Amino acid sequence: MRDDDLDAVMAVEQRAYPFPWTRGIFRDCLAAGYPAWVLHERGLLIGYAVLSLAAGEAHILNICVAPERQGRGLGRHLLRALLKQARAAKCERVFLEVRPSNPHALALYHSEGFNEIGRRPRYYPAHDGREDAIVMAIELVDGDIDRMPPLQGRATKGEK
Repeated sequence: MRDDDLDAVMAVEQRAYPFPWTRGIFRDCLAAGYPAWVLHERGLLIGYAVLSLAAGEAHILNICVAPERQGRGLGRHLLRALLKQARAAKCERVFLEVRPSNPHALALYHSEGFNEIGRRPRYYPAHDGREDAIVMAIELVDGDIDRMPPLQGRATKGEK
């Protein structure tokens, strides 16, 4: 994503969300050097994603697919690109927040291995006040089965 993408990004953002990010938020993310991508189809910007990387962790800040293009696996494609970037940056875990009222996003994140780890009360603006955020995370350990130490002995009665 570049500054000259922001008109198209804002057009999608405003169609997709009742409480969209501002152009200033996107501009601040770009100025901070956050990895950000756009997804094009036939020359049209139809999606984007923004990631923050720091101290061995990543935070997915925004993933969006144009409403008329949703349901075709494009959000999953963007999510996997972000996870690939986080792995390349040697991040050990990735966090995100999602609205409880967004069942499609929740299903996507669960299906990709994210787990709920907490809630942020009144995090998002909502039409009737504020809405909590579900905080989710995934651990990134490439080849985790191969890297796990072998079991030492067997559990005896009473041990778990």
